[in-house]
Amino acid sequence: MALAGRAALRWGARLPSPGPAAAPLCRPAWLPAACERPYSSRDEEKVDMSTYPVESIRNFSIIAHVDHGKSTLADRLLEITGTISKTNLNKQVLDKLQVERERGITVKAQSASLFYSHEGINYLLNLIDTPGHVDFSYEVSRSLSACQGVILVVDANEGIQAQTVANFYLAFEAQLSIIPVINKIDLKNADPERVEKQIEKLFDIPTHECIRISAKQGTNVEKVLQKVIEKIPPPQCNTADPLKALVFDSTFDHYRGVVANIALFGGEIAKGQKIVSAHTKKRYEVNEVGILTPNEQPTHKLYAGQVGYLIAGMKEVTEAQIGDTLFLYKQPVEPLPGFKSVKPMVFAGMYPIDQTEYNNLKSALERLTLNDSSVTVHRDSSLALGAGWRLGFLGLLHMEVFNQRLEQEYNMSVILTAPTVPYKAVLSSAKLIKEYGKDQITIINPAQFPDKLSVSEYLEPTVLGTIVTPQEYIGKIITLCQDRRAVQKDMLYIDENRVMLKYLFPLNEIVVDFYDALKSLSSGYASFDYEDAGYQSADLIKMDILLNGNPVEELATIIHNDKAYAAGKLLCERLKETIPRQLFEIAIQAAIGKKIIARETLKAYRKNVVAKCYGGDITRRMKLLKRQAEGKKLMRKIGNVEVPRDAFIRVLKRGTDK
Repeated sequence: MALAGRAALRWGARLPSPGPAAAPLCRPAWLPAACERPYSSRDEEKVDMSTYPVESIRNFSIIAHVDHGKSTLADRLLEITGTISKTNLNKQVLDKLQVERERGITVKAQSASLFYSHEGINYLLNLIDTPGHVDFSYEVSRSLSACQGVILVVDANEGIQAQTVANFYLAFEAQLSIIPVINKIDLKNADPERVEKQIEKLFDIPTHECIRISAKQGTNVEKVLQKVIEKIPPPQCNTADPLKALVFDSTFDHYRGVVANIALFGGEIAKGQKIVSAHTKKRYEVNEVGILTPNEQPTHKLYAGQVGYLIAGMKEVTEAQIGDTLFLYKQPVEPLPGFKSVKPMVFAGMYPIDQTEYNNLKSALERLTLNDSSVTVHRDSSLALGAGWRLGFLGLLHMEVFNQRLEQEYNMSVILTAPTVPYKAVLSSAKLIKEYGKDQITIINPAQFPDKLSVSEYLEPTVLGTIVTPQEYIGKIITLCQDRRAVQKDMLYIDENRVMLKYLFPLNEIVVDFYDALKSLSSGYASFDYEDAGYQSADLIKMDILLNGNPVEELATIIHNDKAYAAGKLLCERLKETIPRQLFEIAIQAAIGKKIIARETLKAYRKNVVAKCYGGDITRRMKLLKRQAEGKKLMRKIGNVEVPRDAFIRVLKRGTDK
């Protein structure tokens, strides 16, 4: 009976009570009182955001060079404000992606709302932890659009690095308040006085404004929060204005659709309201709003100046455009300027390992590009690798991280070809100008490279690189830069030991292994950062790879004339190692137009036809060898060299195994 009663309860039936009137039994004696309402309403947990007027809100980001302690400082700030409990497990709390925890770097900017009481007033602090690597500077610029100030973190041991300079100027151009913080003062080699002088010399910030902290041990971190309240102004907006919300980030949830991170520049937003996207003109009903602490916490409303998240039943990944403005239905507003679209620096082909996985990879790419809108996607196909895409990335680390996220988050294994950069050609042929409708075309695939006769000049992308290095490595680094066709623009001594060099580089010279070469030359002490510097005229050529005189389209590359011989020789050697031997000889050649610049020969398998000759006349032996040679010649004429797929993958993969 007891078991039958439990089964009935599980299915929501009513059991007769021992008393005269039958009533529904809410909780049997064996069930603890705590389980009486297993699904409590989330309304009880909701925070009332109306108690935080615009004057008591501070929106700020943490910016720094890679590995200077941004995420560690963010962990301490979350602990001090009581947002997370103090445990030894709090390491990179805001770095939620597996790739971030494995590599120990921040890839995705993450936000969190902190509640802090200072001099009797409750403040709402919206913190955004940003990446430090040059490839993710787009994430930094996006985050700064939702802020009024930044904490600039500098390592007391390493001092100012290249990305510190770049991030400072991003914040300076956005006219944000800057709070300099010198971290890692607990290290034995720390020299905060030297770093303070560097900050004063390069950024013109007085030394007394720098706060010395140890984020790991929590020393002086409370001072940082007080400085944020004193120095960073509240956002300039009003709750009485109509709703104007900027979408600065978004993620995809399989059950709830798109979760958009928003910053409110006016008005208020609540569940049930009807909103419109300025970009798509589509109308949505708000299902949930809330703040990130750093996990999602629903609230009744969000008000002007606050940062939070919004779920409004957006089903398609393309509906939440980053930089979009949301407003109330029938209350249109002037859209916010959004974000300038970023230009990809590196292109690579991406193909599924098995063509049956094409549709799955397509949907995985759509979802991941929603989360990382700086990746550009174009359809592409290859005779050897099948249907795929040509993706544009901001740099090599960006490409590697994107590939790793595809594998970890969507379980997709892909083939990624060697990275290339976008070239331009100024056309002189009237026929081609008419065909393209313009006199300048962008080339992202070597197959599209126009003939020299129909082009007046080729242009290659350049970048302005900043290298910060200890002075003892200057000689080696200058030689490295000259080998990469770089032109020196500036040289500045930051202090008596460190030098900042500025060079104009052709992008294709730094795209593969420059960073690794720089690190190994300087024992890891030099740092590198670059920014786009437009295009310059260059002597570019298309190098084809021929197998027995037939060009292989997938192996064609665009290269500078000076580097063609070395690159052609390397590619021929690599192909010789990977193509399986045939019954006939294979000539592997690198060619520029009709001119062959490098060659490797893959010898044929050869049967010993004279094994049965155990004496007798030499003419018998020569006759057998001549017949074999004629057979090989005929076979070479009619035989096709099939390059196996795995050989393509080995050759095309970005490899610096020279």
